[in-house]
Amino acid sequence: MELHVRKWLTVVEEIADDGGPQVNPPLRKAAVAAVIANPYAGRWSETLDELTEPSGKLAVELVTRAKEALGVEAESCGKGAIVGVSGEQEHGVACLTTPFGDALRDGIGGNTWVTSNTKVAAAGTTIDIPLAYKTALFVREFYDTVTVSVPDGPRPDEIVVIVALASRGRVHSRLGGLAKADAKGDGLQ
Repeated sequence: MELHVRKWLTVVEEIADDGGPQVNPPLRKAAVAAVIANPYAGRWSETLDELTEPSGKLAVELVTRAKEALGVEAESCGKGAIVGVSGEQEHGVACLTTPFGDALRDGIGGNTWVTSNTKVAAAGTTIDIPLAYKTALFVREFYDTVTVSVPDGPRPDEIVVIVALASRGRVHSRLGGLAKADAKGDGLQ
């Protein structure tokens, strides 16, 4: 099975300060979206294998492009999908499940659960992709988002599938919680 990609969109953001002193290095965020055809648009199916099975290969390409756009090592990640209005939210989830998550983690050297967001919406809708530290979910300084919008997608019979990466935690993180240096294992203990 092969997913048909109509277009790619890349978003890069660099933040040197957020109302306080400048930080060095700045926070870099990159997100890459693939607008794919939804084989289940307008119809019910008990299984969603046509999205789940090829999703790992799609994730590899999205991660490769996102790492290139980020330009530095990825410290945090997230994933998301916007399903066109002839589909259902579960179609987006099918694109992001285990094969996709495993490929994303492997692509950036992560080992923890990857945060995600999915919804059904019209073309041009924004989605916030949640970010978390790649090896320990509860490291608070990495809780952030990347906002993505595709002006002409998803069309009703499409899905926008997104990988987001960031180079560090928030630029002025100072609210405590589990520190990166103190994280053990996946940070869930």
